[in-house]
Amino acid sequence: MNETSKKIQWTGATIILVLGIALIASTLRTPLTVVGPIIAFIKDGLQISNVLAGFLTTIPLLAFAVVSPFAPKLSKRFGIELTLFLSMLLLALGIIMRSLGTTSLLVIGTILIGVAISFGNVLMPSFLKLKFPMQVGMMMGIYSVAMNVSGGLGAGISHPIAAGTSLGWQAALGFSVGLAILAALVWSPQLKHNKPAPKSTQTTLKPTIPLWKSPIAWAVAATMGLQSMIFYTSSAWLPEIFISQGLTANKAGWMVSIMQLAQLPLTFAIPIIADKLTSQKPLAILASVLFTIGFLGIALEFTSLTVLWMIFLGCAGGTAFGLTMMLFTLRTKTAFAAADLSGFAQSTGYLLAAIGPVAFGYLHDVTGGWTIPVWTFLLATLALFITSYIASKDVFIDEQV
Repeated sequence: MNETSKKIQWTGATIILVLGIALIASTLRTPLTVVGPIIAFIKDGLQISNVLAGFLTTIPLLAFAVVSPFAPKLSKRFGIELTLFLSMLLLALGIIMRSLGTTSLLVIGTILIGVAISFGNVLMPSFLKLKFPMQVGMMMGIYSVAMNVSGGLGAGISHPIAAGTSLGWQAALGFSVGLAILAALVWSPQLKHNKPAPKSTQTTLKPTIPLWKSPIAWAVAATMGLQSMIFYTSSAWLPEIFISQGLTANKAGWMVSIMQLAQLPLTFAIPIIADKLTSQKPLAILASVLFTIGFLGIALEFTSLTVLWMIFLGCAGGTAFGLTMMLFTLRTKTAFAAADLSGFAQSTGYLLAAIGPVAFGYLHDVTGGWTIPVWTFLLATLALFITSYIASKDVFIDEQV
């Protein structure tokens, strides 16, 4: 693979590498998106409240917030390839534990899943910048599409698995373990390339100011948090909202799949477009407009057009996610700085994202309905527009003084 060429040289080794990237990406959402459509099964099976059910989505986000700052440091010390490989093994363990059928193991397994996914979330964007510096937009598109295809399919099939198998919701939570194991196996050839970053590199290739002092870094972090909060909250609770509006449970689960699959064209295209634009502000505007249309349709309960609203939300999510992932590389000059920004943004951002699912469950329990929670999506959209617009400023954080 010629890392300085503007075109990818599709050798056998490159194909295996790209397949490994796609498989790791496919594990970063599926273990989370399977939860929303089967929350009712889990609540009934374990007799837990809406608030605790919301924590099933929030726990991984809190793990992301805690672990993300350490991911770049660990990868520099032990090597990024090995770190990602071990994260897949940890993910498989967490998925197995989560599906064993007790509340305590459900929580512990969910924590392990969050820790494992944190490494892929943080390290893969910088890995793509390192390995494919001239094709980072295209590779980010492949990465994003793989993540969303698997996430959408997971949301769609989890309810049928829970309803149609003898193991019920446990099988629905556990089936993605095969994906994690496959990802580890396909990724294993990359271990021969694994090496820690030289200490001289670790000390010289850093932003010239602490990230917490950079307004742009905070804008990137807030954008990461808000788009993640919208995604994880909608994945967790939209099925329940649609059921309350008259849809069947099976159809409600597939609505989330439609949203996920509608993201695909833009999750591939947006990173490529963002990479070519001097300013990404038009993409920030586009995402906000699409989110507004979709959430307004749901809030006003135009249920005959639910599929259309989910398509709008999917296109919005694809735009927001693709833009956010590219901000880690567009606002930095080196792969190491990109990893640092990714860790900072995902740590602080996921603290914000973690509020969503629990707040939604709490608002529902307090108000007795979904009307007020749904309207808060529009407030989140406004905030996302502001932060993403600021984060789209054409500057390099590692050049700021």
